[in-house]
Amino acid sequence: MVRRRAEHNEGEIFSLEEVSLHQQNIERIEHLEKWCRELKILYLQNNLIPRIENVGRLKMLEYLNLALNNIEAIENLEGCESLKKLDLTVNFVGRLSSVASLKHNLHLRELFLVGNPCAAFQGYRQYVVASLPQLQSLDGQEVSRSERIRAEQGLEEVRRSVRWQEEAYARRRAQEKEEARRGGAAGAEQSRAPRGRSAGWEESEEERQDREFWEKPCAFSPESRLEAHRHLEAKQKTTTLEGEPTPKTPRTLITAEGRALNLNQPKLDFCLSEDEEANSIKLDLAVYRHMDTSLLEVDVQPTYVRVTVKGKMAERPSRSRKALSRKNILRPNRA
Repeated sequence: MVRRRAEHNEGEIFSLEEVSLHQQNIERIEHLEKWCRELKILYLQNNLIPRIENVGRLKMLEYLNLALNNIEAIENLEGCESLKKLDLTVNFVGRLSSVASLKHNLHLRELFLVGNPCAAFQGYRQYVVASLPQLQSLDGQEVSRSERIRAEQGLEEVRRSVRWQEEAYARRRAQEKEEARRGGAAGAEQSRAPRGRSAGWEESEEERQDREFWEKPCAFSPESRLEAHRHLEAKQKTTTLEGEPTPKTPRTLITAEGRALNLNQPKLDFCLSEDEEANSIKLDLAVYRHMDTSLLEVDVQPTYVRVTVKGKMAERPSRSRKALSRKNILRPNRA
């Protein structure tokens, strides 16, 4: 996959400076720190990644985009010494205190946490601004000098509040995980009648199961995202298997009795005539205009003539037991 994305670099991955792996259903970050040590920009948004890992050796990495994943904590980025911008938009980061791990990224200037549970915590912005003195922008809003000074005031109280909110969120997450483990969902299951269907319409068992899956209430969580992905993956696999064409039966060109059968794969016009006086059969075959003669092959046998045009076969049995004359068997006609 990485090599395919390196087409602009002539397929060479070791010297890659930018790679885009978004929307690839990736569930784990791996190999990149071994293969692409010179990466500066890495796009991994809209995947199913649950943890930030295996990027600590990317010393030259400046921009990491992990938006729309299943990440719950900020971690393992201390080794990214050149990191300037980190995008974690719409993930599941509930441990706001994990932003403290970014103190070691001295060049970090931009951070995006909007859409995460921690962004709804009371005192969220003050806590992040005070924890990361090198930060210049948070969620697209500039961090001013006066805001930084204010963030330092009353920080201990904000920390206690954040710790309490983290614990409350951790309890909710534990409950969600337990419900996901049991195969249930948060909230009571509600049955809904199919919409937009005619009165005489009857849904199949597969359609009913699919409808119930999507109409089942559930919390927006890493587990529900992963479950939806698995459901779509299974459905796509089933559709692919059902839609696979039946293997074609090999064409029979000559019967067991040795009789040649008619075959005109390229669907070319032809005229087959017999000359009694010259004791020969003449085949006039219309081929494609401006076609190179190297794409035309002729095989003349006593009972049939086989012409292959651009890999497609046009085979005609003779209408006579007389021997076919190679001299007058084919007259190409450029249509």
